[in-house]
Amino acid sequence: MHIRTLALFPLAALPALLHAQTNPAPPESDGGSLAPVVITGSGSAEQRWRGAATVDVVDGTELRAGQLQINLSEGLARVPGLVIRNRENYAQDLQVSIRGFGARSTFGVRGVRLFVDGIPASAPDGSGQAANFPLGSADRIEVVRGPFAALYGASSGGAILAYTQNGTRPGELRVGAALGANGLWRLSTQATGQTGTAEAPGWSYTLDVGKFATDGARPQSAAHRSTANAKLSRAHDGGRTTLVFNRQSAFALDPQGLSRTQLDAGTPLTTPQAIQFNSRKSVSQTQAGLAWDQALGNGHKVELMGYAGQRRVIQFQSIPPGVQGAAGSSGGVIDLDRDYWGFNARWRLQREWQGGQLDLSAGLAGERQTDLRRGYENFVGGTVGVLGALRREETNRATTLDPYVRAAWQKADWTLEGGLRRVNARYVSSDAFLSNGDQSGGSNFSGYLPVVGVRWQLSPQVQAFASVGRGLETPTLNEAAYSVGGAAGFNTGLNASRSTQAEAGLRGRNASGLWNATLFDIRTEDEIVSAGTIDGRASFTNGGSTKRQGLELSAEYGMGSVTLSSAYTYLRARYGSGTASIPAGNRMPGLPEHQLFAQVAWAPATAAAIGGVFTLEARHTGSVFANDANNTSTALAEGHTLFSIGARFEQTTGAWTWREFVRIDNLTDRKHVGSVIVNDGNGRFFEPGLGRSVSAGIELTRRF
Repeated sequence: MHIRTLALFPLAALPALLHAQTNPAPPESDGGSLAPVVITGSGSAEQRWRGAATVDVVDGTELRAGQLQINLSEGLARVPGLVIRNRENYAQDLQVSIRGFGARSTFGVRGVRLFVDGIPASAPDGSGQAANFPLGSADRIEVVRGPFAALYGASSGGAILAYTQNGTRPGELRVGAALGANGLWRLSTQATGQTGTAEAPGWSYTLDVGKFATDGARPQSAAHRSTANAKLSRAHDGGRTTLVFNRQSAFALDPQGLSRTQLDAGTPLTTPQAIQFNSRKSVSQTQAGLAWDQALGNGHKVELMGYAGQRRVIQFQSIPPGVQGAAGSSGGVIDLDRDYWGFNARWRLQREWQGGQLDLSAGLAGERQTDLRRGYENFVGGTVGVLGALRREETNRATTLDPYVRAAWQKADWTLEGGLRRVNARYVSSDAFLSNGDQSGGSNFSGYLPVVGVRWQLSPQVQAFASVGRGLETPTLNEAAYSVGGAAGFNTGLNASRSTQAEAGLRGRNASGLWNATLFDIRTEDEIVSAGTIDGRASFTNGGSTKRQGLELSAEYGMGSVTLSSAYTYLRARYGSGTASIPAGNRMPGLPEHQLFAQVAWAPATAAAIGGVFTLEARHTGSVFANDANNTSTALAEGHTLFSIGARFEQTTGAWTWREFVRIDNLTDRKHVGSVIVNDGNGRFFEPGLGRSVSAGIELTRRF
């Protein structure tokens, strides 16, 4: 890995330049120097209660309870406004969108920013991966929706942030295993603790290593993945130093999508081309980061973070050799070698002011990715699915440099909060393979992203909140790589989409539980849409205006031994002005109008000795169109409702704790579409969901 010393130097040098304080600083409940930006509503439950932003937090224990701990989609269904689906295709990652942002993605994550302990899991161009979220050691996952998400930068229609546990006393060692359908298994180990003594604590540490594998639900869908995450932190006089490290390697066969005819055949088919070409993908990624914060006195504080990493991807596609004969073809094998680095430097001021608590921050965030991208033919002579002749070689760079400010003033019955981020993004592509035309080019994207919000207390049990702001979504480097219509050159005509969104809602709580209700309205200009595929080259254009309006409801209540949890989302997402190929009024693809999660958890007194909790879940997903044209006969996934039951147990004896679970998903064995591949050029839109499946797991914890 090429470590970028420029990004890390300020963190190493600045401690020597600042006056140290006398008291050790406790861990920040709002993320501190690990938070990309600080908004009121992240962190503790009390902050969320008094915040102007819409933030849902899923506790790490809740995230893992009774789950396989393999995919982020397992524990986030209870978050309204979030669509997160397991494609059952580990070559393409999860399908993730928030209030419609990110729905167009055919692989990976777009339009939603991802972070793990402050390090972006999204590249500067907005493309991201959810596969490296460390579920086994997660302390919490925050899901930010609404206007305040824009403060995380371009392509932040929403944000998902994972924070791993901080090691404490007593130390803890956990070893776990899980088994599931289709040969799925997972082994994992977590260790947390703290060196030194209780009177003189040293380094806090968290280590999480794991491996999972599956034979896959369909032919050509086997996969395996290994991960390692480490976190070290130590308090010093007036501050804290944190080091984070992540390593991931994965391999997955790609079964690809199914056409409507193939889906209706009623068996877990895989398209013949996927098997013929042995479509597959391998990924390796290594990254490291260093965060440091220091109190300066009188409420002033400095928070710094730097990180660097490398990512390698090799993907064999099923593009026929005949198509690759065209002069403009990039072949059927993708070879990507990426270096990336970034930094975030922030000043904060927290003090009493005018009878309330003032929280000011100003910072500068920068990122850079450099992609060496090669394309090869996927055949040699009559043999397909192998590495052939070079057809593409270019270097793509994306650079961002964003200053931002944010201010919040909070009293017992009021919160006023606002922020402004200036987005500056530069894309440059340098083509070294010129026999098929020079694809070099570049684009600049910029804009101001203001947001303002308010929270006011209607009663001790009810809060009202509202906010409005602007957002900007840049195309990814992949989306900007080719001009429309097969013309040579970088797509300089592709603009960033710009949005205005507003929300207003109520939240309440009492001794039994809590509830939330939020209305939102999003208006977007220059929505980025597919312009088709020519000679294996996918191009994108701007599709006019869109309007997204919706309602989010959620509640959690305890009634003795029974806990009820629910989340409902209504989303009406339509094209406004339309284009020549997209009629005005069409539904935006990849988005259900209705989505519901409901769970009943029962902990009977008769099972208290073994820590028994029994759950019944229902998940409803409305119908989804898979293309902009809204073809009902070939591109419509019908709505469905799935039921699941589970049981989990926990026993503690001295320093030892055992946990077990068993779970049955899709209890009625309902045939359904698990996810869709939006605007697939071959009409293979559908990825079937799992039938009835059983999973079970066990975990042993030893405290020391």
